[in-house]
Amino acid sequence: MASSDIEAATALKVQGNKAFAQHEWPTAVDFYTQAIEKYDREPSFFSNRAQAQIKLEAYGFAIADASKALELDPAYTKAYWRRALANTAILNYKDALKDFKAVVKREPGNRDAKVKLADCEKLVRRLEFEKAIEVGDPPSAFEDLDIDSMAVDTGYDGVRLENEMTQEFIDDMIERFKKGKRIPRKYVFQIIKAVKDLVYAEPTMVEVGVEQGKKLTVCGDTHGQFFDLLEIFRLNGYPSDTHSYLFNGDFVDRGSWSTEIALVLYAYKWLRPNGIFLNRGNHETDDMNKVYGFEGECKAKYNETVFKVFSESFSALPLATLIGNKYLVLHGGLFSDDNTSLDDIRKLDRHNQRQPGQQGLMMEMLWTDPQTEPGRGPSKRGVGLQFGPDVTKRFCERNGLEAIIRSHEVRMEGYEVEHDGRCITVFSAPKYCDTTENKGAFINVGPELKLDFQVFEAVPHPDIKPMAYAQNSILSMM
Repeated sequence: MASSDIEAATALKVQGNKAFAQHEWPTAVDFYTQAIEKYDREPSFFSNRAQAQIKLEAYGFAIADASKALELDPAYTKAYWRRALANTAILNYKDALKDFKAVVKREPGNRDAKVKLADCEKLVRRLEFEKAIEVGDPPSAFEDLDIDSMAVDTGYDGVRLENEMTQEFIDDMIERFKKGKRIPRKYVFQIIKAVKDLVYAEPTMVEVGVEQGKKLTVCGDTHGQFFDLLEIFRLNGYPSDTHSYLFNGDFVDRGSWSTEIALVLYAYKWLRPNGIFLNRGNHETDDMNKVYGFEGECKAKYNETVFKVFSESFSALPLATLIGNKYLVLHGGLFSDDNTSLDDIRKLDRHNQRQPGQQGLMMEMLWTDPQTEPGRGPSKRGVGLQFGPDVTKRFCERNGLEAIIRSHEVRMEGYEVEHDGRCITVFSAPKYCDTTENKGAFINVGPELKLDFQVFEAVPHPDIKPMAYAQNSILSMM
């Protein structure tokens, strides 16, 4: 290997570090990749790329890169650290535990590593305990709730909620949330119960059209970024009789206003059952909520029962929406089997399987991602799989679709059209987690079923950090 190649590779790494410092994660990955192509024996190139992959939530790729760095240098502490974080992010706590132990062993004075190790040990114990006491089919969390007889807190000075949702209540609730106030628990339970019943009765794949004089807006992940949700409504109009919305999963977790987003979307769903559509995302699941903040937020702002009823309502949500027989909207993406059809989605009994698990149709709908290469590949996340343009083309042709619309991944411009126009990603959480310099986007669809992409910037919010309610500190370093 010529020394000029090593110098060139090192220069590319430096450029990658600069891009990383500016929160341009995809650019950083590109530079580190170019460095590795020039010289593939330097562990820091792989370890740095692992860190950028973590920022992109490509945890599977991060684990592979950290492992390669350790293959080149088994004493490389940073690589153990990054592999541990990536494994934690996809809930592989036992693997993470080994790596946190390796860090502490090599750096006994590293306080942060000791805290992470202790947190990881607690998580492993908690999960083992929960598994041990698990009952086959837990009773409904609503069973022991006598919502009618609950009192409204005496200090509540807002609009009252009776047996029907009103626009007046929603407007008042939004204003309260903007000021950091809450609504009474009785109303929270009323809203969740009403919406759980509504969405439970909907098919697994909801089928909608767009009538003359109306429009439908498709939004991607909002991830607890309540003030950015309000910016969408300010720019594009609030839900109304002529303007419906479809939110494509991941309303909650990470951002610290997840309960506010969920309650506003649910309130609109109750007011206009045919004007708001909600697809389930991979973060409307118990495993993710326990780690990424939603469970902790429910407990901090309301109580544990609120989380339990939200969880039950999430498992009732539809998994996909078909717009005008032309666009299939689902959170993650396509399937491991080319023979999977829209009819298979229609027939999927989501009520028998509350959580998506590690395999099967539901997991794939919530977790998969597109790739540029043909065929299928291992998931960059470490969960699910990736599908190429040929897979998308076959699926669309066999099912008479123009394209699939999915979310699930940050896109720096807020959206991306891939796979020869047949795979569209829309992401609606700008400046994601306050650290990624991405824009947000949403898609307006009119009666002609043409897609009109709108891009928007993040707006200021009160100084509460993302993951403020996470149950442990493990992910705070990511």
